[in-house]
Amino acid sequence: MAKTPAQRIRKHGAKATVPASHTATPVNPTTNRTVIQKDGAQAEGNGKLVVIAGVVASVFLFWYLHLLTLNQMTQLSGGLAMPDSLIGGFSSDYVQQLHGAMNDDARGQLGYIHKTAGTLFPLIFGFSWLLLVGINVSRKALRWALWAAPLAFAVVRLWANVAVDAALAPAAPDAGQVALASTLTVLGWVLFLLSLAGGVLAVFLGRRAKRA
Repeated sequence: MAKTPAQRIRKHGAKATVPASHTATPVNPTTNRTVIQKDGAQAEGNGKLVVIAGVVASVFLFWYLHLLTLNQMTQLSGGLAMPDSLIGGFSSDYVQQLHGAMNDDARGQLGYIHKTAGTLFPLIFGFSWLLLVGINVSRKALRWALWAAPLAFAVVRLWANVAVDAALAPAAPDAGQVALASTLTVLGWVLFLLSLAGGVLAVFLGRRAKRA
């Protein structure tokens, strides 16, 4: 009795010959697809964990910087708010008044805040929002449009830190430096709000795409 192809393979191993009339068993096409889907889901899950961690860190740094530290600085300025907290901007008269109310140590402490929490917050916020938009928005043009606000916010906010310190340093503030610091501060708040709105839109689009 002629041996079947399976019996020949068991007996002769790799040297076994299979008649042309017997076709090879096709590989299950769903195997590779399942692996790819699992890898994609795992990568997406890891990305979401990074985004969640970044958002939590951004919320904490915002609270620490604007609601805690800068608010406590008013105790060293006779109740005057720090320039960073003035959403509508500030004038040269206000900067001169603030300079007179703060001593060198207080101004140095504000500069230290700018170099620590004031630097970490825009960087972590901008990075987290880039990931948030990238994960939820698939259209390239829209993704870049939503990326513009957090990128610009990080640059403007870091620049504003330096400008505020420079405007507050002299006893007689320079009008040009004050105008630059005020403009950057207002622009930073506007970009921050636009970034928040863009993040909400990105999450909405991502959920709608999954439902579809």
